[in-house]
Amino acid sequence: MSEKFTVEIITPNKILLKSEAYEVIIPSYEGEMGILKDHIPLITFLKPGLIIIKDSEEKKYFIDEGTVEFVNNNLLILTSAAKNVESFENNFVEESIKSAEEHLKSSDISDKERYLISNKIDVLKDLRK
Repeated sequence: MSEKFTVEIITPNKILLKSEAYEVIIPSYEGEMGILKDHIPLITFLKPGLIIIKDSEEKKYFIDEGTVEFVNNNLLILTSAAKNVESFENNFVEESIKSAEEHLKSSDISDKERYLISNKIDVLKDLRK
């Protein structure tokens, strides 16, 4: 009997991934959360960060934010934007950090936006190491 479950990452433009995995780590507001087969049903919000999908190899996707639903061994990740870390262009991380820092300087953003942007910057800085 397999220890895998179904994982889907869907953006407004396309289904980015439909696969199986042994474990998926998500960046929820409650903290990083690991999901394994037969996890209890779950609905939660995602903050900017990395989704790590572990199967025979490990895949990482950077997301802006989104929602997650896990039920009956099906993990559905809905996000406004997701990008496979391996497909980053050379300057993607630096340009994203610069853009986020410029947005952070704006005086008309909410505390929630400020938190999300700061988190996004931290994750992106970790990726360039």
